[in-house]
Amino acid sequence: MKIAGEAMSTTETEVTAITLTEAELDRYVTHAPTRGLLSGPGLPAHTGLLTFAALRTHGLRRLGDAAEAAEGPFRLAEELRDRLVIGELLGPAGLEQQSILLDGVTGELTTAYLYDPAHAHPFAPSLATLLRFAAVTEELAGLRGRFASLRGRYGTETAAEASRRLLALFEEGTDGAVPAYWKVAALIRPLSLVAAPGRSGGLTLDLPGRLLEEEFGSGRVVRFEEVDFPRTLTHEPTRRFLRETGLPEEAVLFHADADGPLRTLTEYFSEEGAEDYPLDLLPAHADHLIRLGHLVEDTSLVLDGRTGAVLSYSEPDGTLHPLNTDTSTLAYTLWLLHHERTIDDHLSHELTTSAYDQLALTMLDTLASLDPTGTDPSTDWHYWTELFADEAGGAL
Repeated sequence: MKIAGEAMSTTETEVTAITLTEAELDRYVTHAPTRGLLSGPGLPAHTGLLTFAALRTHGLRRLGDAAEAAEGPFRLAEELRDRLVIGELLGPAGLEQQSILLDGVTGELTTAYLYDPAHAHPFAPSLATLLRFAAVTEELAGLRGRFASLRGRYGTETAAEASRRLLALFEEGTDGAVPAYWKVAALIRPLSLVAAPGRSGGLTLDLPGRLLEEEFGSGRVVRFEEVDFPRTLTHEPTRRFLRETGLPEEAVLFHADADGPLRTLTEYFSEEGAEDYPLDLLPAHADHLIRLGHLVEDTSLVLDGRTGAVLSYSEPDGTLHPLNTDTSTLAYTLWLLHHERTIDDHLSHELTTSAYDQLALTMLDTLASLDPTGTDPSTDWHYWTELFADEAGGAL
């Protein structure tokens, strides 16, 4: 193997592509266009949520050998054994990553977990098409190239336009047979354009007016008045958001405390659960933590009244974990979860049953593009990350 495109700078060597020698390819790859790409232009080490960096470490490996090294299945279908492991889909730290597999005879690509490679999903008809898919997805992420005209525009109509453009680009040269991962990308990634960046000194996002009503229904959004706020809710942008925008009364696995004034954790457990949860087990700053509702049984959703940060509070073990940057990104997350279910019921069912993990990765990446809480190195556990990754839980 050789590294192509090296250019020395004053501080480091910049690597633009990974290529393989003809001798290395002779053992594994007979598909002529694939050989030409791997021995010529090569592959980028990283592109968006894909990485081919493992080629530097391992070179080309047969799936059978890689699965055995990863303590995968003892029995592997013969038609899969000789597929080549050339990269990975990137995802949240701590979660198992899917490998990108190449058929050296046909040039087709699939994805699978090394511990369970029997469940391989179509990924791209060729390496050239895969790199084109990745490139246009990156154009969307950077709002450049064919998406440059969308820069500075936000809202549901802008997201829908971006989705149409991305899907059309994926369909070029594929006879409309777009693999599930890229269909998910076309449907979900543009949703990051729904909310504009927040105004200076305010919250992270500026949600379009009536976004929540249009998604959850008129009368299903809870707004609060000044008399509903505990005195320890001193973060003014959060107070304004809860007054003017509000939160859905009910969303996927979330139920707002909408039957009276908001309460601090101390007040809530004094009134509702002192027998089950002794007050001396509450966090030291429980008087500054305001309960907005609950996520699942025994998990409270709270905000820090001083900073506006949103957290999940596990009642059985008394632990707090970062959830969202603030109430604007919380509302967007709840909107995103609900909207994913309503984009296209038939298509969503097709995608969630055939490539659930790929849907979860795309949802997490879309959320992280607006709220990096789940990917922050200081976040040791993140409710949304665990929820999206749990197929059995049925959140998506």
